[in-house]
Amino acid sequence: MNDFPWELATAVLGLAIPVGAALWEFVFVGRKRLGYRVQMDTTARDTARLPDDIVGVLGRMERHGTPLRDPSVVLLRIENIGWTPIVPSDYVSPNSVGIQVAFPGREVVGMVVTEFEPEELHTFFEPPGDGLDTVDGIKLPKVTLNRGAHYKVLTVLQREAGYTEAAFPDPQVVAGVVGGVGQGSIKQTKYYQFASRPVQVLLVALVLVTLAQSLFTFTRDEAEAAPLDCAEGTLTLSGSTAFAPVLKEAAGQYTKTCTEAVIDIGDDTFKGSVAGLDALAAAGEKTELKGGQGLGDRLAFSDGPKSDGRPQLLPRPVALSLFTLVVHKDAGVRDLSLEQVRDIYAGRITNWSQAKGNDVPIHLVSRNPGSGTRTTLERQVLGNRTIPAVTSSDCAGMPEERAGRCEVGETETLLNTVATTPGALGHSEVGAASARDDLLQVRIDGYPATLEGADEGAYPYWQTEFAYTYGEPPADSVAAGFLRYLADEVGKDVLRHHGHRPCAELDKPLLCRPS
Repeated sequence: MNDFPWELATAVLGLAIPVGAALWEFVFVGRKRLGYRVQMDTTARDTARLPDDIVGVLGRMERHGTPLRDPSVVLLRIENIGWTPIVPSDYVSPNSVGIQVAFPGREVVGMVVTEFEPEELHTFFEPPGDGLDTVDGIKLPKVTLNRGAHYKVLTVLQREAGYTEAAFPDPQVVAGVVGGVGQGSIKQTKYYQFASRPVQVLLVALVLVTLAQSLFTFTRDEAEAAPLDCAEGTLTLSGSTAFAPVLKEAAGQYTKTCTEAVIDIGDDTFKGSVAGLDALAAAGEKTELKGGQGLGDRLAFSDGPKSDGRPQLLPRPVALSLFTLVVHKDAGVRDLSLEQVRDIYAGRITNWSQAKGNDVPIHLVSRNPGSGTRTTLERQVLGNRTIPAVTSSDCAGMPEERAGRCEVGETETLLNTVATTPGALGHSEVGAASARDDLLQVRIDGYPATLEGADEGAYPYWQTEFAYTYGEPPADSVAAGFLRYLADEVGKDVLRHHGHRPCAELDKPLLCRPS
């Protein structure tokens, strides 16, 4: 029984019940139906159910000068409860009488038709408002009733001589239509405050089916419910420190969904773009690969494309990343022209006062060689010029009274150094810099670090973030699964949250550069 497709069965049942109900109501049962409803049946003795004035009228009613015996009143509603019109030729009676009503234990004193819907129905009763009444009952003509049409008949009765029962039987209504449901007989209807019994049964069945489907959804095996991108195994990530926050969050989300996967995201695995590429290439060279397949357990991320060499490393663009210059608050600058930035890194401007800032020496804090953030700065902002030589091996030991430059290994270390070193200028990924309130981001030519500015060609400090694999990883590997995850909606949400633009959202996703 475990192999029985219960989920499919409940889905089919959930569809079959309303379809069957519709067919039953509109095709079979509801095709052509004549109905009646007893809306009132009361005597002068039922004082609790009637207003005092009506009780008094009933008590004073008489026939031919003789008071009525235990008078009573019955109000009938005759209606078309089907979905097709009923015309005079539909009635099965061979004469002009369409419906006959008898009142066992009672004699008819008089009757009148009190309501027509639509009003044109009164033409079937001549003279208007009257019907055919006898002591034994009433006879109603063959009335054309469109869907939903009805009329009401009010009848005054008295107890039949010799009838001794305390309560009167229900009225007996006899009629039939050709082609009606069942034998075509008139059907007594009732008013339900909520729904009729068949409808209640239908609603209960639908609720049970819905609960069953929900149960199957929430109790499905995790492996069965996991997305197609899930894979088993351990994945090692390395490379860009600027992109590390994105990867750590995405890895956490992925392993929460794909419980059979483990992702190594230790701080020691992110040492820069070049270091990550070197580690990936070395791991591939040491691994014996079969059938031309690549590594399925390693990925390296780089700010920008790899340099020449490492022919086994294959790139996949992931996101368009933004970078920014950051400065210590006492520098007194928030905006630099592109020419001023180049003059600072060329050593032609060494004090912030030369850029209309405060009289503070400029201390350049840079990332180590091999950093994608640093390489992007040199290529995109400095016009392919390299950063000048280091003047101090220890950023904390730079003399405050004169300009200088030092290097650090990680983005977080750089931001901490800029925030605590007077006159410091550094570079960082935008997401990490935006989270700090102890330093300032610097605009370039008046433009902040925004994706819109990069798209318009106004902001130069951007780069494409690449994921590199060693060869082509197996489609069912954890590396391939994680790459698909980054391109899926959840992965793209993580990228946007950190200020990056997913390549899939650009006009040319394979190039993944501003339009």
